[in-house]
Amino acid sequence: MGIEKVSHFLTMLFLHCHLLMASFHWLANCINVIVHFVCVYVFFTEKDHLKAQRKGHTEEKRAHSRKYKCTDCGKCFRRNQDLKKHRQIHSSKKPFECTVCSKRFRLSAYLTVHGRVHSGEKPYKCRVCSKVFSEFGNLRCHMRVHTGEKPYKCHRCDMAFNSSGNRNQHIRVVHMGQKRYRCSLCNKAFGKSGSLRRHMKVHSTWKPRACDKALSLSARLKLQMRSDPGEKPFECAVCSKRFARGDHLVNHSRIHTGEKQHKCHVCEKAFRQSGHLKRHMRVHTGERPYKCSVCNMAFSYSANLKVHMRVHTGEKPFECTVCGRRFSQSGPLHIHSRIHSGVKPYVCHVCRKQFAVSYTLHSHVASHLGQKPYRCHDCDKTFSQKTNLNSHMRVHTGEKPYKCMVCDKSFSHSSHLERHKRCMHSTRKPYYCPYCWSQFKTSSYLKRHVRVHSGAKPYSCSQCSSSFILSEQLKMHMLKSHGEGTWFTCDICWKKFGSKWYLKQHLLRHDDVKPYVCSDCSKRFCTAHELKAHQTVHTDVKQFICGLCDKCFTRKSSVKRHFKKCFKQRRSNCQ
Repeated sequence: MGIEKVSHFLTMLFLHCHLLMASFHWLANCINVIVHFVCVYVFFTEKDHLKAQRKGHTEEKRAHSRKYKCTDCGKCFRRNQDLKKHRQIHSSKKPFECTVCSKRFRLSAYLTVHGRVHSGEKPYKCRVCSKVFSEFGNLRCHMRVHTGEKPYKCHRCDMAFNSSGNRNQHIRVVHMGQKRYRCSLCNKAFGKSGSLRRHMKVHSTWKPRACDKALSLSARLKLQMRSDPGEKPFECAVCSKRFARGDHLVNHSRIHTGEKQHKCHVCEKAFRQSGHLKRHMRVHTGERPYKCSVCNMAFSYSANLKVHMRVHTGEKPFECTVCGRRFSQSGPLHIHSRIHSGVKPYVCHVCRKQFAVSYTLHSHVASHLGQKPYRCHDCDKTFSQKTNLNSHMRVHTGEKPYKCMVCDKSFSHSSHLERHKRCMHSTRKPYYCPYCWSQFKTSSYLKRHVRVHSGAKPYSCSQCSSSFILSEQLKMHMLKSHGEGTWFTCDICWKKFGSKWYLKQHLLRHDDVKPYVCSDCSKRFCTAHELKAHQTVHTDVKQFICGLCDKCFTRKSSVKRHFKKCFKQRRSNCQ
């Protein structure tokens, strides 16, 4: 008997009687036919093929059985009562009312779940950490914390979440910038409803519990209740430091053990906390979810965006208590305070020179090593720091991005703008001379003045024994006496100057430009120095005194002329 005939025989046999299934297997083994898996009408050699066939039958049955169709959304149901229950979603009727708070619901199941809010019932318990939940869906979502499963992925930045709600909220807040929850009192917007609820407590004088201190959040109350050492039950076994929460102790203990269980799979860098790893990953992914609403500049961290916004708002919340100068960040204020205190904690290991700022020390050390890795492509000039190269490039481009808001003058460096505002538009003189208590607007002016008292002449000529108080004096000496350096010549009158700045000031006279105006008589001057000398005419102050006869003068030039006459008279009287 051929194999084809046996197969035909067995097919016909199963069509008439399914009870011969056992006999079929015995007969198939006897004739060595490789037929292992059977559907009602078809034979298969693979179990997966049989499963797929049966699934097709079940889907056909379901399609036949779902004869009740929703006219609003097209969804089908097996039973009429399921369709009726579903249609309540499309209707505005809410027939089920809570007897406690009168809140209404479309379905009785929703009312049952809501009732647990009032009763406190939480029937669903986690087998791992024993945490309880009022809904099974919340428990199922919580279990992903233990398993690490994050099935919901953001299609924009590939971040994964353990619930669809968290993913949708992430897309709405981070990528779309939506903040649909708005405070009715101060109009501040929030991306999450919970953030708005916490914010609303700022406007109220709500006291979460009966105590003397008013707090805005119940979580802060718990920490406040544990502020006493006796109310911090979690103690570190190594350093005896106490904590109000167990997770804070766990994080602290990793400092002693050195444990860093959260490792970056890209660069193998390890972190103590998962949050730190999550922020670090943005270095590799290039993700910058925090975007400025004014200039569209993006940042990896919300703190960086917060600091950046102060550029647009002009906010400078950190003020120096000595000179009143304000800063947008606490770090620059801390560095600035060393100017007044004189603290210079950074010491060069080569020449023992001290510095107030670390990056100034790095630049100085590079001068010993001769390292200048940053090269200008236009003039081949090299620099030890990239910031110096960026500043230098503005010489070629002519860019002046820093603009004075008072006089519209532009500068290529932010430090030049700050100095301009202090010197030209401010009357504050925060720097005092320790010898005569004279006041100065900048620290450089004070340094130059102190050399008058100390007699210091730090600038020495390499060709002769002459020394000078100022670098400009040394430069002029090298030009006049030794012919070293470059003269700056006026193209109109061929007058020579030792610096480019003096030439610029001279050219203003040819152009008849007089930008400095006296506020008392409206007289105009080419330089600020000339204006300052003129303003003494309008005051009764005579700050220049002759050392021979004690006569007072308003101008320095006047006292010089008088001193020569007075000296000649005294000399002739002595003879």
